[in-house]
Parts: sequence; structure tokens; C-alpha cells
Amino acid sequence: MALDLVDYENKAREAVKAFWGNREAARVKQIEAGKADQGERAGVTAGKNMDGFIALVIDVIRANGLADAEIHQKRALLTLPGYFRPTKLWDLLVIHKGELVAAVELKSQVGPSFGNNFNNRTEEAIGTAHDLWTAYREEAFGKQPRPFVAWLMMVEDAAESRAPVRDLSPHFPVFDEFKGASYIKRYDLLCQRLVKEQLYSSATLITSGRSSVTTGAYSEMSAMTGLKAFISQLAGHVAGEAARLK
Repeated sequence: MALDLVDYENKAREAVKAFWGNREAARVKQIEAGKADQGERAGVTAGKNMDGFIALVIDVIRANGLADAEIHQKRALLTLPGYFRPTKLWDLLVIHKGELVAAVELKSQVGPSFGNNFNNRTEEAIGTAHDLWTAYREEAFGKQPRPFVAWLMMVEDAAESRAPVRDLSPHFPVFDEFKGASYIKRYDLLCQRLVKEQLYSSATLITSGRSSVTTGAYSEMSAMTGLKAFISQLAGHVAGEAARLK
């Protein structure tokens, strides 16, 4: 059966436009409420910034054989048991016939604090995956095949995120590929290694500037971490699970 990639490029552009549009709408709302001093936090706390990408993921799932699957988006239904902690809240869960088919995390980062946020996102991504796979090993989800676990990151394309970054490591040298690498490059390396180490089935990085609110333009850093890899791998996994669970 041919995979249906659901015209993902056009839908991704719409998701990018919605991302920037929602952030701006939240900022304006804060100003009108007399809370203009909150700056970038206004856009972060809006809570709907990545909804366009969630809709894209749902379209892929529905189009590739799991139209009847339980696709959870409401907060009360998004927790999975952990191993090092009781539960973990995900952004999207797919359950079919009592089995966990997919778990997806969608994150974003907009300047100016790229440094601290990069480290926090890195630690969070690694810890989340390690916790899930250890819980899976201990049969927290029952006896079932490995689910599809994905991490998608949208980073603002800006001078600060593309500028070379210096690191201080007085005792031992950092790996060569990190030396002078921008935060966008570091996110790409992170995504590649999350997949190489089998922490995630797919890890995706897309970048976009604020002017994309009108065009939806976005960029990718590598084929391994690009959106097509994520969409096609998700579609393949869903199609395989649909055939298995008939």
C-alpha cells in the first residue's frame, strides 16, 4: 500500500503561519490587557502555537489506516506511566485496540535566550525518551511492539540562533562538531543523535523567521532531521500497525 503523505509541505506552511500568528495575537492581547512588560512570555503561554503541526500529524494517522484510532489531545488524557517518575505528559498520543501506537512531543524556541533554552530542551528530550523506553522495557504499556516516538522542534531563524557560539570546557575538550556551532546547528546535531541512539523513532528540526507569518516559509537542516523523514516514517509505522491490528 502506498503511503499518503497528505500534502504535508503545504500543511506545514499553514502550521508555520499559525505559529507566528498565534504568538503575535497573544502578544497584542497582553498589551491590550496592560501587561506589555511580559515580552516573549506572552507568545509562549498562549498554548496553541504548535496546533497546526498537531493537525498535520493527525492527518497522517487518519490517512494511513488508523482512522478509528484514539488520538488524544486533551491534557487529562495525555499522560503515560514513567519509570523514574509516576507519569509524563505528552503532546499527542495514539492508542489503538489498547496498544500505544505513537507518542509525539512538539516544542518550539524563539529568542532571545537560545543558550539556556537549548540546554533545557536537550536535557528534557533525553530524559523523556530514557524514561519512556525504560517503562516500555518494564511492560508499563503491556506486551506490545515498540511505539513510534517522535520529537519535533521549531526554532526561530534569527541572527542569534545562527551565530557561532563559544563554549568553555577547562578540563576536557568538547567534540569538534560542537566547536563554534550555532544553536540551530546544535539542535540539528541533537536531533541526529537522538535518532542514532534510538531514543526517538524520529527527531525533526525546522527553522522559520518571524516574517513567515505571511508566507509560512520554513527551512530544514538535513534530510535525516527534515520534515519529510518524520512524515514518511510516521506514515509507514501507522500503516504497518493498521495492517497488524486489523
